[in-house]
Amino acid sequence: MDIGEIESTDEEMPAHTGRQYSPVTLHDRPVIEMSSLEAGTSSETSLKNVKVRSNLESTANGMESHTRGGPGGSQTESKLELFGFDSLVNILGLKSMTGEQIPAPSSPREGEDVSITLGRPKETGPKMGTMMGVFVPCLQNILGIIYYIRFSWIVGMAGIGDSLMLVAFCGSCTFLTAISLSAIATNGAMKGGGPYYLIGRALGPEVGVSIGLCFFLGNAVAGAMYVLGAIETFLDAVPNAGFFKESVTIVSNATMNGTTATTVSTPSLHDLQIYGVIVTILLCFIVFGGVKMINKVAPAFLIPVLFSLFCIFIGVFVAPRSNASSGVTGLKLGTFRDNWGSGYQRTTNAGVPDLMGPINWSFNDLVGLFFPAVTGIMAGSNRSASLKDTQRSIPVGTLAATLTTSCLYIISVLLFGAMATREELLANRLLTAEVAWPVPAVIYVGIILSTLGAALQSLTGAPRLLAAIANDDILPVLKYFRVSEGGEPHLATLFTAFICICCVIIGNLDLITPTITMFFLLCYAGVNLSCFLLDLLDAPSWRPRWKFHHWSLSLIGALLCIVIMFLISWSFTVISLALASLIYYYVSLKGKAGDWGDGFKSAYFQLALRSLRSLGANQVHPKNWYPIPLVFCRPWGKLPENVPCHPKLADFANCMKKKGRGMSIFASIIDGDYHVLAEDAKIACRQLDTYIDYKRCEGVAEIIVAPNMSEGFRGIVQTMGLGNLKPNIVVMRYPEIWRRENLSQIPSTFVSIINDCIIANKAVVIVKGLDEWPGEYQRQYGTIDLYWIVRDGGLMLLLSQLLLTKASFESCKIQVFCIAEEDTEAEELKADVKKFLYDLRMQAEVIVVTIKSWEAHVEEGHQQEESMAAFTNAQREFSYLAEMKETAS
Repeated sequence: MDIGEIESTDEEMPAHTGRQYSPVTLHDRPVIEMSSLEAGTSSETSLKNVKVRSNLESTANGMESHTRGGPGGSQTESKLELFGFDSLVNILGLKSMTGEQIPAPSSPREGEDVSITLGRPKETGPKMGTMMGVFVPCLQNILGIIYYIRFSWIVGMAGIGDSLMLVAFCGSCTFLTAISLSAIATNGAMKGGGPYYLIGRALGPEVGVSIGLCFFLGNAVAGAMYVLGAIETFLDAVPNAGFFKESVTIVSNATMNGTTATTVSTPSLHDLQIYGVIVTILLCFIVFGGVKMINKVAPAFLIPVLFSLFCIFIGVFVAPRSNASSGVTGLKLGTFRDNWGSGYQRTTNAGVPDLMGPINWSFNDLVGLFFPAVTGIMAGSNRSASLKDTQRSIPVGTLAATLTTSCLYIISVLLFGAMATREELLANRLLTAEVAWPVPAVIYVGIILSTLGAALQSLTGAPRLLAAIANDDILPVLKYFRVSEGGEPHLATLFTAFICICCVIIGNLDLITPTITMFFLLCYAGVNLSCFLLDLLDAPSWRPRWKFHHWSLSLIGALLCIVIMFLISWSFTVISLALASLIYYYVSLKGKAGDWGDGFKSAYFQLALRSLRSLGANQVHPKNWYPIPLVFCRPWGKLPENVPCHPKLADFANCMKKKGRGMSIFASIIDGDYHVLAEDAKIACRQLDTYIDYKRCEGVAEIIVAPNMSEGFRGIVQTMGLGNLKPNIVVMRYPEIWRRENLSQIPSTFVSIINDCIIANKAVVIVKGLDEWPGEYQRQYGTIDLYWIVRDGGLMLLLSQLLLTKASFESCKIQVFCIAEEDTEAEELKADVKKFLYDLRMQAEVIVVTIKSWEAHVEEGHQQEESMAAFTNAQREFSYLAEMKETAS
């Protein structure tokens, strides 16, 4: 459905001053006007003239209709009554459910138009359907040189039984991956980037970029491999086309019948380089022509390939012909029976059987040789930005190509196994060309065009994949490869061609091709894990149209990919995983944070909900008690406007948590009307949250708008937190400024806040002399004096012990001062406190002060004058606290 415009009606909106929301009264009537759909329209009928308005007039009708004139006559419209809310209707949120990135809406400002104009979609380039956009690219990538020159050899080495098992094993991996790909692709709108977009939105930007770049590199190098395969086949078919002399190697083979000599001719490396560079440049010109040019050229590569396959099957049924080798028996049951079992043996590097050969083949080795023949299922999703309907084309085209090629391989195993003897299958590399009808040249053309078609698809998909990664702006270093919507990634195509040409110049890809397979398998495993995570979590946004999937199938697909990686080569597997890990680490350090609502965030959220439910609402056991401080940020102090919290208060809150771990809530109160200051509160909350991250405090920011500080704090202390994760300690600074600036309202507010904390059963930590609190890198020496004169449940002991875990206080010692009535009680109290501290595994020096000895010491006149003054002040403080307690009662 095309979304049309949202227009404002003729009625004027109520004026907004600054960033403020108008309260909705009983008689307010926000209305959405939308034109009715014309009769006979399909699902593609556009929704036109959607209007949003707010009437402040009273009306008796909840839903009414009216007629509006138009170019074609009258048009019936309906008014849909909604509940009262702000006049700006956030219908953009509906677009975010489809995966589109949109800016967060804000309330209208003064002088702004309240209409939201989405506009019609931009005119983009031609879009492709299922056949040309997905099926043909996947078929061209899957059908390659391995089928023509290696498949018959694989049947001879493994036998028919193991070959069927091999095809089923590798094909089931790609088939399960295609199912997972179909499920994710049908879960909302899909932008360009193919597997990168799917994995990144499911597993997060770090995983998406790391696997996406590896997959891009694999596609770029695979293009070089396809080009070299085509050139080598061309030079084998036309040896005189080479500029340099080909190399000839004579290999002696030790067999049961004696020693034989085999001549192996290979084209010159320089010929491969010259022709390879020329062909790569020609393919790049085709890619530069855009989607329209690729759509015209792709059938020219695919049709001869399909014709060559047809010629192979015709030749199999008419074999043996007059010029056929003696090992070609035609379709016979005896040959089928002889070739059913496996015949693993040693061969030379060229694949010729040799008892003394360096390679001893096994089923695991054949997996690594055959698996590239089933890769290529991502070719359609790589060009997802160029598809008309991704949610239909990707599942249908990918699964059709996978099933078609799998059936082709199974039928070929049965036919090749019944057509020729095992010796002929192993000795004749181009058996398909020999049996092809009418001439072998058809197969050479098929090999060349199939590899060139696969190279074209690689050079088409890889730049679009790189451009999609660059457009997400995760890595700033990729900013040069960005393209506008509907544009062609020309710079990314040049970079891909550069990588391809470099690999072509190297010429020998024997050490690189296993890594390509690893990158493909890594991407397939990422797609399966993405579907597994999304399906297992069953997030509200997980509603794929493709219903033939289950998390168990995705898990099996991911495990198959990992098993195949290690079966092929554990060393290349480790190299590929190490490269992906390095990219992941680099993205984590240098990349920009992106929140795409990935599966990990959903997993964290569900885990938090389950943990919260398991905690319940009962009182926490003292063994599991953990300080959750509520930090009261800006009362009674003057700070710069850009500093939302006293820096030392944030440092002190950090000291209350073991090794800095734990949750803190930083709260602040804005005096005023919520309708007027709602936007200001949001801005202040974002500033406070940024400041918390800057101070490296693990916590969340909350800004409350209230008529005054007392009412705001009362609301905070009652409602802040959830279940057993409510704050249990209130941390605030002592109001030193109330005497200095003669602020009479501060004492009453301060006492009111303490009373609210007492009623809410919250511990209160008041920090006096906050400006003198040591910084993070200021090391302290001496003692931490703890005057334990109030029964506080051990909170002061806990706080002093937490201070010792910080680098600033780790050189300090704790002194605990206790007060006893009589001298006779001093020793007993000291022993009890030491035993208590020992049970708590705390090391501290205990000092007991008796009241009678203190008074006697004062009467004898031995007390210094300043100590006497301090004692008098302390008595005054105690009397003040007693009066305050009576007032609170």
